[in-house]
Amino acid sequence: METSLEVAAGAAVRHRTMAEAALERLREAIIMGELTPGTPLRLEDLARQLGMSISPIREAVRQLEALGLAEHIPHHGAKVMRLDVEELRELFAIRLALESMAVRRAAELFEPGDAAAARAHLTAYDEARHRGDIRAAVHAHGSFHFALYEAARSSWLLRLIRPAWDSCERYRPVLLAEGTVQDRHEELDVELLEACAAHDADRAGRALHDHLELATDIYTVELKGRSIFAF
Repeated sequence: METSLEVAAGAAVRHRTMAEAALERLREAIIMGELTPGTPLRLEDLARQLGMSISPIREAVRQLEALGLAEHIPHHGAKVMRLDVEELRELFAIRLALESMAVRRAAELFEPGDAAAARAHLTAYDEARHRGDIRAAVHAHGSFHFALYEAARSSWLLRLIRPAWDSCERYRPVLLAEGTVQDRHEELDVELLEACAAHDADRAGRALHDHLELATDIYTVELKGRSIFAF
C-alpha cells in the first residue's frame, strides 16, 4: 500500500510530465506559426484543447514566458510574444558569442562519431526541407547544430546556448523553407560541419557568423537594410 508521501511524489511526477508535454505542444505551435504573435494564451481554452487540467497548462505558460516565447500582461494574462527587431538583434549577438565559442571548441575536439551524428541530422534536415516538411526540418536542423555544440564537451555552454536558441525558434521556419537564401543557409551548415571535421576553428567561426548573418536577408524589411548584428 502506498504511503501518503509516495502518492504525493507520484502526483508531482505526473504533474511535471503533463506540464512538460503541454510546454512541448505549445512551444511547437508557436514556432510553426499555429499560435501567431499576439495570440492570447487563455488557460481554460488551452486546457480544453489539450485535454488537460489548468494546473499543468499554467506551468507550461510560465515556461513559455521564461523562454521568451510568451509575455504576461497584467490583468490580461499571457499572450504569444510579437516580433521585436531589437530583441532579435540582441538574441543573435548573444548566439554569435556563445555558439562561436562552442563551434571553435568543437573543431578542436571533433571526433569521427561527432561527424557521423551531425551528418545524419544534416541529411534528415535536407530531406525534410525538400519534401516540404518544415516541422521535421526544424527538428532536424536543431539536432544538427546541437550535435556540433555537444562536441565542445561543455555542459555549461549547452545550458547557456539553449535559452537563446529556443527564443529564436519562432523565427526559424522561414529560414528552412524552399528558396535561394534557404539553399545558402544549408550550404553554410555543410561548411560548418566540414570546418569542424577538419579541426579548423577559425573556419568554423566564420561559417557560423555567415550562417547567422544570413538572417539579414530574411528580415530585410524589418532590419531596414542593416546587418542583423548592427546596433
